[in-house]
Amino acid sequence: MGFKEEPTGYIKTVVSELQGSWGNLRDTVLEHFGFPDSDRLMFHVHEGMSWESVRNLEKMKEEITLIKNIANQTTVHEDISFWISDVHDTYQRTLRAIQEGEAE
Repeated sequence: MGFKEEPTGYIKTVVSELQGSWGNLRDTVLEHFGFPDSDRLMFHVHEGMSWESVRNLEKMKEEITLIKNIANQTTVHEDISFWISDVHDTYQRTLRAIQEGEAE
């Protein structure tokens, strides 16, 4: 019976960055909460950060798409737009690391 190896330092960094981006997005939505559809946006931010999404990156991708669509349909603070883009970009870097065989 084999043991699964711990991810490399690089993978831990990428995943940690993704987690940090989600946290920054959540905090920024809370800071500016009260705009139209802020409750819907916050719901999907929490879904994107959920254990289920972390274990299934395809679900996370769906949540990112929903978040982007909600933000595009309403007026959000520019800081929220920044962190949505950051979450998306960090998610893409994480996928590239996985595809390059640097993560499982």
